Amino acid sequence: MARGAQRQNGARTRTQRRPRHDNDGIIQVLAMVVREVESAVKRGRALPSTRTQFQVVALLMREERARVKAEVTKPAALRAEELKRLDGIATILATTAARDTSLLGLLADDAVIPDRARSLRRELLEAAGIEVPEEPADTPAPAEPTAAEQRRVVPQSVVSRQQANPFLAPDYSAVAKQTATPRRLVGWELIEPLLKSFEDGGTLSCMDLPEPGAARVAGGLDLMPHQARMVAAAAGGHRTFLLADEPGLGKTAQALLAAEAADAYPLLVVVPNVVKMNWAREARLWTPNHPATVVYGDGDTIDGFADIIIVNYEVLDRHVGWLGELGLRGMVVDEAHYIKNRKSQRSRNVLQLSERIRTRIANPLLMALTGTPLINDIEDFTAIWQFLGWIDETKPVGELMGALEEIGLTPADRGFSPAARSAVIDRGIVRRRKVDVAADLPARRVADVPVEIDDEAGRSIRAAEQSLAARLVARYERALQARPAGDVVEGVDHDLVRQVAAWERTKKTAKKSDENVFTMMRRIGQAKAGLAADYAAQLARSAGKVVFFAKHIDVMDAAEATFAKRGIRYASIRGDQSASARQKHIDAFTNDPDVAVVVCSLTAAGVGINLQVASNLVLAELSWTDAEQTQAIDRVHRIGQGDPVTAWRIIAAQTLDTRIAELIDSKAGLAARALDGADTEISDSSDVQLEALVTLLEDALRQRASGQAS
Repeated sequence: MARGAQRQNGARTRTQRRPRHDNDGIIQVLAMVVREVESAVKRGRALPSTRTQFQVVALLMREERARVKAEVTKPAALRAEELKRLDGIATILATTAARDTSLLGLLADDAVIPDRARSLRRELLEAAGIEVPEEPADTPAPAEPTAAEQRRVVPQSVVSRQQANPFLAPDYSAVAKQTATPRRLVGWELIEPLLKSFEDGGTLSCMDLPEPGAARVAGGLDLMPHQARMVAAAAGGHRTFLLADEPGLGKTAQALLAAEAADAYPLLVVVPNVVKMNWAREARLWTPNHPATVVYGDGDTIDGFADIIIVNYEVLDRHVGWLGELGLRGMVVDEAHYIKNRKSQRSRNVLQLSERIRTRIANPLLMALTGTPLINDIEDFTAIWQFLGWIDETKPVGELMGALEEIGLTPADRGFSPAARSAVIDRGIVRRRKVDVAADLPARRVADVPVEIDDEAGRSIRAAEQSLAARLVARYERALQARPAGDVVEGVDHDLVRQVAAWERTKKTAKKSDENVFTMMRRIGQAKAGLAADYAAQLARSAGKVVFFAKHIDVMDAAEATFAKRGIRYASIRGDQSASARQKHIDAFTNDPDVAVVVCSLTAAGVGINLQVASNLVLAELSWTDAEQTQAIDRVHRIGQGDPVTAWRIIAAQTLDTRIAELIDSKAGLAARALDGADTEISDSSDVQLEALVTLLEDALRQRASGQAS
């Protein structure tokens, strides 16, 4: 691609640039690059650079299609020809994505567009002879404050703290560790090879940790050996950690005790709103000598003199100003996968604060906590690595760059990839699995409970599923008819099936009445709600407390109505609750023997809370990823659980629900390969959605062929 772009650039220097309204050249450039992507994917070489090419071609193709359609002054025949050529590019993209379904995530509305993609977009436009405005240069701050700045506050108690200690000077003297000057690696692009080293898999990703000494914990609490080793590393001087232990292994306690061992106060803890109260409780439990304060809203009620400041992502933008001036010596980011999109406001706030700390304080403690550091893509690592100060937006820095130089190899040399992976791990990746460090943790299992939906809702769901299948079959037949004569495949053309499914997965339905895979699953969840609640009620009466998980509010509402009708007391954990209200519901379920069920939102209660008072949970609706399902189960299956844990997964028989459940079980989590050394296929939510559509279409085609044969 680079050589092709250079040839285009060379042509541009010899000819006059064409104006923006006549840029057939961009279609020519896109066609060239999309063929390179197609060829790379066919060879099984979908490197990060190939993924970037795919994303940029798709973006430019969309832009060009919209421009051509809007240019009404152009002759209709010419417009039709350009649209036909763009359709050809779109077809190649769809076919390529069908071969490597992980590419589909790059087309989502909320997909991250990294800097290298922006750079490639500019390069391709210039290669097509299109004027591209220069990026705006850095300018002084505007006289008028931005909206984000206008929302910022300084709580009065913080002002009192500043006045009480006006001589809190930043420790600039010891900050600047000498960053290794690149020698062997000068000129090399290193971020992509580092990511690729994890994509290739390997052994379990965990730095060497010291044996713990005599650990003293306030209140006579005991640490498990794996927790004590992590705290010992902090006590020994290590200061950056990606703590990626599987959920339920006590990451909160490890972070708090590591901060105490490193004397990293004041300590900032950034968390999802749902776990703010839990962090405050854990701080009082594990580090009672270091007062903690929780930031709500504008922070009017906080203790400005506290050692630990706990704030949620949603209000962090109001407080980045005074937090940056507080003299923080440590920062913990809980559920760190929340910052995977480096362009989002919450990610920018977190990265801004970590950069501020690193430039003002020598050896600050920086910890990223997440049991699922990778959700959709290996590039989810980059924001976390940047928060920890291992990389900046373009390259490795500091100790990581020095370690890479010491390897003595370049990315072109055999052996660079495993050595680079080890260099990153040694910077502070800590990953332990329950099966390895918590052998006394009871077993857990997922048990499917098939239910029949025979009422009007069931008939409606089956009719909608048939309508979706018929639409897929019709598109498949049209694609067959459009093929050149002689291009024949015996039986079902599985490549074409995947192409049709990929198109359905990424497009919007033509009419609001048309079903898609998302609306189908929601309707199935609604139809199962009462049956799932009945099953949970039976469990509560026979086996004790039960946790009930659902994705949608209407399913939760239906379940709670069923429990009320059965005379079963329940608590409720939802995303729209205040932190104090949510904690009251958690306490009621945990402490009140008469509260038999807690109804939980998968998104609001799937992370960071402890519900181990129960050993049975009901999954009323299916997740799109194994990671989300596992996070929910781990609210119950965690340290301190004494009973075997069973997750009862309610499955609507003879519907798309059954196929989705099978697909989730067949797909391994991304972290299993990147961090645990598992030799398994990397997949994400788009894989499951695509495969569900593929299965639906292939079943419909087989049924049609069987009917024709009979």
